[in-house]
Amino acid sequence: MKLANCIGRLGGESAFDVLTRARALEATGRSVIHLEIGEPDFPTPPHIVEAAKQALDQGWTHYGPTEGLPELRQAIAQHVSQTRGIRVGPENVSVTPGAKPILFFTILALVEPGDEVVYPDPGFPIYASMIRFAGGVPVPMPLEESRGFSFDLNLFRDRLSDKTRLVILNSPNNPTGGAIPRCDMAEIATLLRERDLMVLSDEIYARIHYGEEATVSIAAFPGMAEKTILMDGFSKTYAMTGWRLGYGVMPIRLVEAVARLMVNSNSCTAAFTQRAGIAALIGPPDSVTHMVREFHRRRDAFCQGLNQVPGFRCGLPAGAFYAFPNVTATGMDSRRLADFLLNEAGVACLDGAAFGPHGRGFLRFSYANSMANLMEAVERIRKVASHWTPVIP
Repeated sequence: MKLANCIGRLGGESAFDVLTRARALEATGRSVIHLEIGEPDFPTPPHIVEAAKQALDQGWTHYGPTEGLPELRQAIAQHVSQTRGIRVGPENVSVTPGAKPILFFTILALVEPGDEVVYPDPGFPIYASMIRFAGGVPVPMPLEESRGFSFDLNLFRDRLSDKTRLVILNSPNNPTGGAIPRCDMAEIATLLRERDLMVLSDEIYARIHYGEEATVSIAAFPGMAEKTILMDGFSKTYAMTGWRLGYGVMPIRLVEAVARLMVNSNSCTAAFTQRAGIAALIGPPDSVTHMVREFHRRRDAFCQGLNQVPGFRCGLPAGAFYAFPNVTATGMDSRRLADFLLNEAGVACLDGAAFGPHGRGFLRFSYANSMANLMEAVERIRKVASHWTPVIP
């Protein structure tokens, strides 16, 4: 069988590969602490689950509108308007089975072969995968550790060209947990406002932040709402990863394009999960507040622990639930170190290079696990630290 050439341009997600290897180790009787998978370890809030049950009982089990249920699109429009400080209507909303299809469909709808797409590196690996799949040219934008994993704005300016068709932003970022400061986001908006391009703003972690001020969307700056596709969903904020429910907020013309791609691929998003999504948006925020507060507590303790490991240097992430320590001072290649920690310490984490070349020399740990397991993971890493000789700068 001969596969189409474009299939060879698709990448994957190493988190699932490491999970498979970790499960294989567990099958031999080994104890493994899972810090590789990026999903909340909290249950979906009860009122959301109950809404889904009621929807099933009420017969929400049939086809629905390709763009999403009108009630959910309205709820999303109101939520985004309130949280981002912009004015959008339900006609700007496209509901999809998970947030990934918004990324997938946006790139297919906008990027022609040879078009350049600027994206964060290290960043979600599906960015570069989909750019290549569409025939576009990936243009990685390095995230600077010294800037809290934000952009060097001068370098960002240099990355833009007449061929730039799309810029992808992700704040807070996976894998670094870094967030783009408001002043930097304002400057990015200034650089992009008059250019003939679009911005895909991946805001899936927007509600999971630890500062007093919420992370800012580029869509909130003058002239940017009409140039922005805001991508978000329910997986991270409401611990609904398995429900597969996401959305994009975008110009109407692009909503129509996404609808065409949806009807040719998924037809529609499951109606009963959409009813649960309405409950998530209009229901009490207590569960989200509690989850973020607990992630904050774990972040502080886990990063403090990692900083006591010889050769590790870990700043405090501004959002999401990932620690991204610099491990170059261990003297070990980050991929080799990730493998070593899995096989010798029973701690599953990811090589930073799995998120792009600029992630080399870092590891990603998800602290979406219990405090007890996180502290045990730190202790296990400390115990095997004698196997490397820290490099003194």
